[in-house]
Amino acid sequence: MPKRLLAASVLLSTLLIASAVVSHSAPAAKSAPGTLVIVFKDGHRQAFNLSDVERVEFPGGPAAAATAPANPLAPPRGRYIGKWEVGDGAGNTFTITLNENGSAHRTLGGVHGRWVYSNGEALITWDDGAEDAIRKVGSRYQKSAYAAGKLFTDQPDNVAEAHFKGSTSD
Repeated sequence: MPKRLLAASVLLSTLLIASAVVSHSAPAAKSAPGTLVIVFKDGHRQAFNLSDVERVEFPGGPAAAATAPANPLAPPRGRYIGKWEVGDGAGNTFTITLNENGSAHRTLGGVHGRWVYSNGEALITWDDGAEDAIRKVGSRYQKSAYAAGKLFTDQPDNVAEAHFKGSTSD
């Protein structure tokens, strides 16, 4: 009986050591061009294909400070999400709706587009090629309009007031 017990103990020990070696030698997620690798506090890694990622957000907490706009007085991204009544530069108004998912719509011409948050501003590129920027200027918001082919850093074609009118679910 002791020989069988000894043989079973050796076999069990061998299996335990082999499983420990295999689990430690399993390849971790490797970074490759076009991937994003996140290393968690416990040391495990997870890779994501960048073509599957729409955006990376860092909501709240100390980590968000790294993504804050250069101007600490600039409004956060969430401040722009919703409906805005804006001027057209000729005394009329229309509505721009900015959605959480980055889509945008304007009632002037019924045009759709995409928007991004950059350095404290909402920058909108419309499907017709035009661009608008909603910016905080002092204590107010303004909409700057740019014709197709212009950059957000160019002189705007017109600047008008912008007023937040509510969330997109209103």
